[in-house]
Amino acid sequence: MQYFHTVRHKETLKDIAKRWQVPVTSIIASNNLKAPHTISVGEQLSIPAGVKEYHVRTGDSVYRIAQLYGLPISIIVEANKLTPPYLLYENQVLKIPPGVPFYVVEEGDSLDKIARRYNVLTGKRSDIDAIQKLNKLQNTTISPGMKLNIPYVPPGNSGFIAYTSNRGGQFDIWTYNLRNGENNQLTSGLGDLFSIPIWSPDSSRIAFVGKNRIIYVIYVTSGSIGAIDQLTDGEDFGLDWSPDSVHLAYVARGNIQVYNTTLHEGTIVEQPGASEVSWFPSGEELLFQALDASGVSQLYKSGLIGTAKEQITHNENGLLQNVQLSPDGSFVLYTTPGASISIIHTIDLATGQVYEIKGGPQSKNYYPDWSPDSLNIAYSATDFANNSYFSQIRTVNRKGSNDQIWAISNCFSTPVTWSPDGSKLAYLSGCSETEFAKEMWMIDLTHPAPIKLLDGFTITSLNWSPKPVLDLAKKDYTNEAFDVNFQYPADWEKVNDVRYVGDDGFFQISAIYGSENIDEICHDEAFQKLKPYGSTPKIIPSENQYIEACTILPSSDQPREMNEQAAYIVKYPEPIELDGNLYNYIILWADKNHIDAISSTLLFLP
Repeated sequence: MQYFHTVRHKETLKDIAKRWQVPVTSIIASNNLKAPHTISVGEQLSIPAGVKEYHVRTGDSVYRIAQLYGLPISIIVEANKLTPPYLLYENQVLKIPPGVPFYVVEEGDSLDKIARRYNVLTGKRSDIDAIQKLNKLQNTTISPGMKLNIPYVPPGNSGFIAYTSNRGGQFDIWTYNLRNGENNQLTSGLGDLFSIPIWSPDSSRIAFVGKNRIIYVIYVTSGSIGAIDQLTDGEDFGLDWSPDSVHLAYVARGNIQVYNTTLHEGTIVEQPGASEVSWFPSGEELLFQALDASGVSQLYKSGLIGTAKEQITHNENGLLQNVQLSPDGSFVLYTTPGASISIIHTIDLATGQVYEIKGGPQSKNYYPDWSPDSLNIAYSATDFANNSYFSQIRTVNRKGSNDQIWAISNCFSTPVTWSPDGSKLAYLSGCSETEFAKEMWMIDLTHPAPIKLLDGFTITSLNWSPKPVLDLAKKDYTNEAFDVNFQYPADWEKVNDVRYVGDDGFFQISAIYGSENIDEICHDEAFQKLKPYGSTPKIIPSENQYIEACTILPSSDQPREMNEQAAYIVKYPEPIELDGNLYNYIILWADKNHIDAISSTLLFLP
């Protein structure tokens, strides 16, 4: 629900922004004000979330504080459950709502006009139904003087935000659907306060460290969950997915562990004392932190068998924290020296140049996160005003320039996460003194009006899915004869044991016996005499070094009756027997729009 401030005599946008500790640009966007952004006395402005606390000083009264913020006394009394005669004491902490919780309808207003003015928009379309529902209106008729509560609504973006919350009674991993605002609980009793959901690059899996420090992988489309390892006290909780979304790297038992989440096999990369491990985009090298011969924390990179170890930094101070490689592998960031003072640094790996990011006014900069294009960093910076800590949601260029404040959280610090296209940020707010956040917010950097997504329960972490579209409505397909399992769209219907068809696609499986050379098998399938894939199909070898496989995509002259058929061929770990014959490959046919999504979930049965 939005709050409204009524403009007083001689007030400017700058005055109002300063009073509520929010950026001027957020007020402009929250009200869709047009340049030159003039406001008039009596105008009602939606005020984004900012600092909501006031510490009582000697001589304060409810009347004086109400006058200071331009609020009715009743709003402060109700927010703080004060009782007559409303006596206050020094250093008492009062909640100060950013205005009144209603908009007063004016002459010429309509629900559509109000929705567009105050960003009650889902997918850029006004959601007047949400206003009607919140206010229990029987129809769309409104009249001047009516008091309307104005809601926030789901933004309508594709993708999901995974988050850790106790909304089900215990800490678990949930997802928020940005398209319709629905929430889905992915785990039951497996999470913990410290759990952070980490999406795979293709958004098909989520890894997290849960209760009893067990590492879990959620196979999102099927809902299945696997426990892959257990960490001990003091071990690094950092997890990082390989670029192909198959392998998970982490540190356990003093060395780097690489776990194949498809084959369910683990290997060790011998790097004693390593921590903060992450993948380079090639999928062939790892970045990690370890102590040098002098016992000083440094960053290194090495191959997957621990060879070709190369020192990246020449640090002379303490531990490097929050180490993150940029998505394109060209920069790395870290924070130092510790919790009370936390400065962000970046390193250009091509030149070795180190850049210091000035950050917030208190030198307390937390949760840095790379933008998808590797050009910017989002983070929260702690600030202090009116005897209260809060945090600024900021972005900065990777070399420290163009640092901007976009929004305010009333938490001491908050994790931040980027949308897949790098145009939006999500963050947490709704903290009360030392308690955890109870709100999730989103802001569009092209139109910085903060939108509340969730509230009412503890939220400790959040992470936006890397892919813009993620269909959670899928089913499991298992065929024991072909020794295979994968996921497919839930609305497709069974034709027979090996073929399913839907309005938007299909799949079918079979087995192949032939050469031990995967290239020959793929070539023979792609260039059959009848040209089922067209005259110039494209063969794409698998980038996964542990799997012999290929994808065949049709050319533009493929016969129409083939329904855009593509293929995925993969070699069995061991040949299977069907009707007395041995087969060493499985072939999955599907339309070209679904071949990657289906093949990426393929598992051989144990």
